[in-house]
Amino acid sequence: MATVDYFERKLDDKRRLTIPAELRDEFAGGVVVTRGFKEYLHVYSKTVWDELVEPKLKGDILSEATADLNVRFRRGKSEGAIDGKQGRIAIEQHLLDFAGIKRSVVATRAGAYWRLEAGD
Repeated sequence: MATVDYFERKLDDKRRLTIPAELRDEFAGGVVVTRGFKEYLHVYSKTVWDELVEPKLKGDILSEATADLNVRFRRGKSEGAIDGKQGRIAIEQHLLDFAGIKRSVVATRAGAYWRLEAGD
């Protein structure tokens, strides 16, 4: 089976994004959605968040760079589960507003996480 590194979807009326069937196991343990470094969102599996992101956010308590990362990733952070029936994740409105996403979404794998950007 081919690896899926990119997909485009439209959000439904309840701000839910349908994840391709080939990727649903990746998010079976939960989903974390945060602001990205610029005007886009990051989507992590809960496992990646807990094992790779959280340790990086602990860092040096007196480091301004660590504090800035904590503010960036924790402000508006949303955790949830993938809908088992349809394979959807809900995205909170304030996160969509931050990324300028109205309805069309472009998702691109960026290593261990996904970047969500506004589509056309």
